[in-house]
Amino acid sequence: MTTIIDEIIQRPHEGPLATSPKDFKAPIDVRWCAGCGGFSILAQTQRILATLGIPKEKFVFISGIGCSSRFPYYVDVYGMHTLHGRALAIASGVKIARPDLSVWIATGDGDGLSIGGNHFIHTARRNVDLQVLLFNNAVYSLTKGQYSPTSLEGQITKSSPLGVLDDPFNPAALALGAGATFVARAYDRDAKTMQYMFERAAKHKGFAFVEVYANCVIFNDGAFDEFTMKDSRPEHTVELIHGQPLVFGANQDKGIKLDGFQPIVVSLTDGKYSKDDLLVHNEKDSTLAYILANMTYAPGLPRPMGIFQAIDRPSYNEKVVWQLEHYAKAPGAGDLEALLKGEDYWEI
Repeated sequence: MTTIIDEIIQRPHEGPLATSPKDFKAPIDVRWCAGCGGFSILAQTQRILATLGIPKEKFVFISGIGCSSRFPYYVDVYGMHTLHGRALAIASGVKIARPDLSVWIATGDGDGLSIGGNHFIHTARRNVDLQVLLFNNAVYSLTKGQYSPTSLEGQITKSSPLGVLDDPFNPAALALGAGATFVARAYDRDAKTMQYMFERAAKHKGFAFVEVYANCVIFNDGAFDEFTMKDSRPEHTVELIHGQPLVFGANQDKGIKLDGFQPIVVSLTDGKYSKDDLLVHNEKDSTLAYILANMTYAPGLPRPMGIFQAIDRPSYNEKVVWQLEHYAKAPGAGDLEALLKGEDYWEI
């Protein structure tokens, strides 16, 4: 039996496949500040789109409000610049109505985690098949420098002249706790890793979330230098590679070991521990993913970079299709009045 969904998915595309990043560059100037991390995120996204073998007209980019939310203007595909914090709600509707489309969201730590926080947790919980790129610059940039949900305690901003009092959100831990099936972290200076993570996210069936540390040169310059600069990064970050032990340090001389459920740093040079004693990353282990995500702000521990989790679970939009197909075959299918009344009703 051919369904409406089958007919939608089987529609032929109108032209040849786009195979070059230039095919995805919109013919307008990119209006971000010089040095903004958004330029790198945009470039890597355009490179990945050209490799996926998906017709251009099958891509959609949705955004809310913020510097990151200019993104749909700069990618030459279908898109929508929507309301503040509402990108995920609108993107969910697009994906459910047109499951054949590849739907991406560009959001920021303010748009996605503050006014859009409620949509974020429930879209992750439902496991809607979307790709979410969150530009984390730990400040509100478009509105000129107020503190955001990821600003650090003590951070001086336009709206916290005496220092931020809040504890920051941990986007990776939040996504995992809400039920996201793919969660990763990258940074704007590492083009190769971003490409890999964006490609993995694009091919994941379910809610794929990639947090990207994006430097804001105007209002929070250097916020992530400790974790992104060549001279300091090896000592302050650990790369998550599926099936590999967690080793870090400029000389690869340190590692992460679990003491119960608590990760600790051990030396690999004093003869007490070797790589065989270290924690081995498994992106299919949800408990481990949450432990690693909570290393983010832990004192004395390196900050994890990479894919925390990539697990399989039916997506919400798949469930919608299954439900419609099931009830389309049920007795009385198509009787809207009977469906709305249900079995429990009375007339007055």
